[in-house]
Amino acid sequence: MKRRQLVKGMAATLGGMLVLPAWAEAWTPGALSIHPTQLSSLQETLLAEIVESIIPKTDTPGAKELEVQRFISVVLADCYDQKSRDVFAKGLQTVEQLSQKNQAQSFLKSTPEQRLAVLSKMAESDDLDTKSFARMVKNLTIRGYLSSEFVMTKLKGYQMAPGFYDGCVPVKA
Repeated sequence: MKRRQLVKGMAATLGGMLVLPAWAEAWTPGALSIHPTQLSSLQETLLAEIVESIIPKTDTPGAKELEVQRFISVVLADCYDQKSRDVFAKGLQTVEQLSQKNQAQSFLKSTPEQRLAVLSKMAESDDLDTKSFARMVKNLTIRGYLSSEFVMTKLKGYQMAPGFYDGCVPVKA
């Protein structure tokens, strides 16, 4: 090995060791909670009620309690194109408009049955954007719920490293 390569490798290792603690401290729940989203606070509140309508609280936590709406807003901001985000924002407006039209009240003040009726009507709509929104919000809600820490650890029994090796155990003959 040449001396120049050794010096470069040592410098890179030393630089990494200096930067790593500062980088690791940035991965706290507080730092992640300020992740930029495309949704306003009213839209996030509406989305929280929509996901709770899709997966309500029973003997297990509902989607709202597991903060699936935050998952959806982050996925929309990071993984979807602008057209899909526009369809989603338009869909949130349509939810409120249909609720006002059918129940003469806001979606947030509607009963769970009325909320499901609005979402079902959107899923069966002839408008492609409305139908696309209903499908998108349902799929993202299910994905966010099933990949939440509670579901993975408490319901599915997820183990990060399954099949542990116990080297010193008594053996019965």
